[in-house]
This record gives sequence, structure tokens and C-alpha cells, in this order.
Amino acid sequence: MSYVAGADFGTLSVRVTLMHCDSGRTVASVAEGYPLHRDPADPLVARQSHADHMEALVRAMRGAIAEAGIDGHDIAAFAGDTTGSSVIVVDDRLEPLCDYYLWADHSAHREAEEITARARAEGLEAIDWCGGTYSHEWGYAKLLHFLRHNPDKRDRVGTALEHCDMLAATLSGVRDPARVPRSVCAMGHKWMWSPKWCGYPPQEFLSRVDPLLDGIKAKLESPVGMAPAVAGRLCPEWADRLGLRAGIPIPFGAFDAHWDALGSGGREGDIVNVVGTSTCFIAIAPASVHPVPGICGAVPGSVTPDTTGIEAGQSATGDVFEAIARRAGTDLATLSAGLEHSRPGQTGLLRLPWDTGDRTVLVRSDLGGVTLGWDLGHSAADELHAAIEGMAMHTRIIHDRIAETGMHIRHVINGGGIPQKNDVLNQVYADVLGCPVRVPATSPTGVGSCIMASVACGAFPDIDQAQDRLAPEPRVFTPDPERAARYQQLFELFRDVYHGFGEGAALDLRAVLPRLRAFRLEHAPG
Repeated sequence: MSYVAGADFGTLSVRVTLMHCDSGRTVASVAEGYPLHRDPADPLVARQSHADHMEALVRAMRGAIAEAGIDGHDIAAFAGDTTGSSVIVVDDRLEPLCDYYLWADHSAHREAEEITARARAEGLEAIDWCGGTYSHEWGYAKLLHFLRHNPDKRDRVGTALEHCDMLAATLSGVRDPARVPRSVCAMGHKWMWSPKWCGYPPQEFLSRVDPLLDGIKAKLESPVGMAPAVAGRLCPEWADRLGLRAGIPIPFGAFDAHWDALGSGGREGDIVNVVGTSTCFIAIAPASVHPVPGICGAVPGSVTPDTTGIEAGQSATGDVFEAIARRAGTDLATLSAGLEHSRPGQTGLLRLPWDTGDRTVLVRSDLGGVTLGWDLGHSAADELHAAIEGMAMHTRIIHDRIAETGMHIRHVINGGGIPQKNDVLNQVYADVLGCPVRVPATSPTGVGSCIMASVACGAFPDIDQAQDRLAPEPRVFTPDPERAARYQQLFELFRDVYHGFGEGAALDLRAVLPRLRAFRLEHAPG
């Protein structure tokens, strides 16, 4: 019997999934949490401990083995994905010098602005493949922030690592920065790495951003590869702690959304909306695509070796829904009751989902959420429905921008945790996007990791055949023609307001509120 293990590290917990390759069944799925360190005085801070991550992994793995009722030595491979860009600075023995700057840590916005300005001024090609803007959520910005704010640790810096690479190195027993197996997914999307320009940006460029980055390119140099190629093998120490067999293969890691796209059944030509706390959009595109402004990155090999992964995102999705419920003094399930009967635009509210800024396509961390059209009769449930509509319309703007890369969109898939329990969201997305939306019938979380592990150990010859066996079948939400036509009208208004408020495009402000009021009155009783 052939079992594989996959770990998915999220914002607040790690989930270990065990799958049986022959039957395609999930035999166990166990999550264990870890703390997120926030600073009440600084809302930009979000940090996590490497030790907390690894202790949670041990608990989740041992719990999954117990739940499955199997011998851990029967597990043939392990693969892990993580959030990104979640960056840790380590010494020359890979001992942490700080906690992870989690993906949600926005402390490095000034550093990102400086990197972007320098790259644009010098015509650095790498910035084009980042969509024209280097994000405060990404590697160099966070590393530079660390160097500026920890002068007592600068001379101890051995390298900086993405979480997925630190995980693979730790489990493989790697202690030398020059031997760390780095992921194409992480390095390409967050560190401007590409074979096209022989790896990382020139050291001279990085030093002109800030002399504190002198020598950093050499410290980042180590093997770069892409899953399902094997990055290392489980070392005896961690095999013992996890309850697994030493020597099993560990493929190169990746970011959670990229492997969630595979676990959701995504193939070349598909866009997977990985909808959770935030949303990460993963387009699995042909190699012939070209970069466009506002997209987080286009990286060959970041999802599968033979395609180009295009990444975009919403900085907050589920977080926005939860915040609306929290402010109303209730829970999200209670507040959502009855929303399935809501018609397009019936609230007369238009909500721009910028509560933690705009990741794509404006790439502006300085924006805030906007809800237009309030009157005295509105409820928190109205705002929640408007927020779902706003997320869907923002998604359409992002999909339209991805299509400008030259990608023909074959299927749209709603992956992640929220679509599993929110059919209202899935139907609104189908109606707004004007196309069928596929939703995995069972949770895809961790399935992508198991797919990569199964290929790494030879259970399947390639990713496609592993998906055929392990990825869940989809449910399909079909757009309603009448609702889609109505949403087309609302989307045209949303698009105008989005670009008007977000980048100063021409906008007739006098017409916005009357147009929203007309939507509301159309559905008023009598």
C-alpha cells in the first residue's frame, strides 16, 4: 500500500493530509495551530516562529498517522507548501535570527517603494515580470527592513529564506546556506530570480538600492529547482520526531496557492482562485505569455515544470467577511443566512475590497476599504452581500488583466477553503464572471502537496496522472443569464469607481450614488 504525506502551512495552522495513492482516498487530515504575533502599536507587523511551525508539524503528522491507523514507515514521501512571501533571516548554520516576516507583514512598504523606484529608473527587466511594482510583501523588501532595524545582527546574517525552503532544508538536515534547496516558485515570484537574466538581479543593482545589501546575492546562491524534482531526503532526526521513515524523498517546496491550484484540478489554461483569508489567483499559462503591469509575477515552472505560473491576489477576502460579522456582533454563518435570495445589486451598495490595500492590479498598500450607497435601512447582511459582489468584480478585473498576458482562459476554478462552504459566493462569482465556476467537491487543501509527493516517490509518472487519481471531482456553478446581464451593468460602474479612486482615472462622481440608488429602488417592495 502506497501512502504519501502533504503539509499545507497556512496563516494560523498547518494541515497534514495523508493520501492512499492506489485508491486516491484521503485517509487522514489533521490541522494544528500556531500563534501569529501582532503588535497592537503597529498594525503592519505579522510574525511567526520557526520553532512553533515545526512543533505544530510534528503534532499534525503524528495525529494524522494515528487518525489513519497506519504505520508512519509506510509513507513513501513528504511534500510541504507554505505561505509566501514569508521570510526568515538565519545565520551561517541556518539558526533563525528573527521570526518569519509572514506574508501578511507589511512593515517593508518603504523598502519596496525604493526597490521599485530604482528598478524602474534603471530599466531592470526583472521588474517587468513582477508586474512593474515590487511588493512590500516580498523577499528583498523584508530582508532590507530586517537589516535596517537590527544593526546588532547584521554581521551574523548567513542568508534569508522563504518558509517553504527553510522547511525543506530543515527536514533534509541541511545546515549550510550554500546547500539550501530553493524553490523556483519562491525565488521567481518574490526574489526576481530567473534563468533569463542568470538568476538574481545584479549585485550592483541591489547595492544601489541600499549598501546594506552588499554581498547579499552571494549569500542567496544555492541550488534552485522545481517540484516534483527531489530536493532532499528526510534526515534521521526529523524522521524520528515525525514518526516517518528516514530517507524518504522531499521534493522542492512551493507556495500554498500554487499547489492548491493543482489540488483543485487546475491544468494548463485554467485560473484557480484560491479563496481563503486572502485570495491568490494562480493562472497555469503556456510558456509564450508576456508580462503585464499589475500582475504579481509570471514565472516558468512555478506550478508545473512545463507551464508558466501567473500569480495575482487580493490582500484580504475571508478577513473582510469576518470583519463585517465581527463588527455586527455575530458570526459569519449567522450573518450569511438568507443571502442566497439576494439579487444582483439589490442592496444599492458598492464595496471596494481594499481593507488591507490592493495587491492586484493597482499594487497599492495605502488604500482602504470603501462602501458607497449607504442609507438608514441598510444592515450588516447587506454589506456582506455587497462585499461578496465586490470581491467577485475585483476578481473579474484581475482575470481581465491576466488575459492580457496572452493567456486564453479555459476554466475558472474556485479553490481554497471558503468555496467549500459558501455556495452564495460561488454563484455570485459565476454570474459576475459570466462563465461556469468549478469548485472541488471535497477540500483540496493538502492535495497538491500529496500530488507532488506521489510523483517524487514514483507512485505516478507525472503530475497529470497524479491529478487524475488524487484531485477531487468538481461541482459546477453555471451563470444565470439574467443575473449575469445585471451584474454586467454593476461591474461597469465598479470598474469606473475602482480605477477612479485607485489611480485617478476619469470618473463622474455625480453619477455614482444615483446609479447605486437606482439598483436599490428597482428591488424595493411595491
